[in-house]
Amino acid sequence: MRIAVNTRVLLKGRMEGVCRYIHETTKRMVRNHPEDEFIFLFDRTFHPSFIYGPNVTPVVIPPPTRDPILWKIWFDFSVPRALKKYNADVFLSGDTYLSMKTEVPTVLISHDIAYAHFPEHLPNRVLKYYQNNFPDFHQKAEQIVAVSSFTKDDIISEYNLESSKVSVAYNATPDGFSPFTEDEKRLVRKKHAGGSPFFIYVGSLHPRKNIGNLIKGFLEFKQKNKTHKLILLGRKAWNFEEYEKMIDASPDIIFLDGNQFDPREVLPAASGLAYISLHEGFGIPILEGMSAGVPVITSSVTSMPEVAGKAAILVNPNSTSEIAFALQEIADNDQSEMIKKGFENTKRFNWDKSAATIYDAIKKTQKK
Repeated sequence: MRIAVNTRVLLKGRMEGVCRYIHETTKRMVRNHPEDEFIFLFDRTFHPSFIYGPNVTPVVIPPPTRDPILWKIWFDFSVPRALKKYNADVFLSGDTYLSMKTEVPTVLISHDIAYAHFPEHLPNRVLKYYQNNFPDFHQKAEQIVAVSSFTKDDIISEYNLESSKVSVAYNATPDGFSPFTEDEKRLVRKKHAGGSPFFIYVGSLHPRKNIGNLIKGFLEFKQKNKTHKLILLGRKAWNFEEYEKMIDASPDIIFLDGNQFDPREVLPAASGLAYISLHEGFGIPILEGMSAGVPVITSSVTSMPEVAGKAAILVNPNSTSEIAFALQEIADNDQSEMIKKGFENTKRFNWDKSAATIYDAIKKTQKK
């Protein structure tokens, strides 16, 4: 087969979320199927580390996709021309965007449709693009791979899809997350938290991530516990100014820019990970925390209970008192049993299995 792949989000230094998923699964498909040719479609100069084998042909097609107008041009004009030029048998798009102007069979990876549930959390131009196009993308795709059972059910309900065309391929834990020794933890605490123990959030500082309620819950917790700090490690989103005021108002809240700090070097030293998002299609940081030997607090909604299993404290993301209570629970009590359950829980998630599921979806498009 000639498999064309949308690889526009494979950017060095931006290896979280969707980018990580595409990287890990596509790399395995390329290496496990040397009989197939993969045409990687980039929208700008690519890093050679993303060319996973000799059966990959990298192609750069303009324009760089930096806003909704350019998304439309790239997917509906540039991509169809490339698919025709390279005689692709199938088009795999791993970022939930699709071309509506091609007859080549398509496989869509659907990560989440948070825009449909929290439209207020997106800039207007981006929201309009999602509202006008995502329903059509999901209808057009011959096969869809959702990153969780929750996301599968969500898109089937929202877009009235046939269940038979939607499969599930989970995320898994990225490499490099493992527990620290006590000496390593002390060094990290000294470097980033003035020697104090700390809780940590890892991920983009996007409104959907519920940073405001996390901060409020932490400040409630601080009324009884004076020692801990809160580290927010991630990239700034479009509304960062709102959180910046809250961060600046408390000496116990520390922001570490995700473009400069690697969570692998900070997360394992934390007393606990607080990942209390309002809506997730999966929630990779949950697995990162468990793999690092860190107790996890996460939300009791959407995909997060599915991912956390019985190895995390679940809270109502809209209840700052529940958040504060969960932080206190971890600060006051031994969490070795939860940490043990966390390690076991991560074994449920495997990139090899997910890559095989995606490849099966690709093969299904060739049987029609």
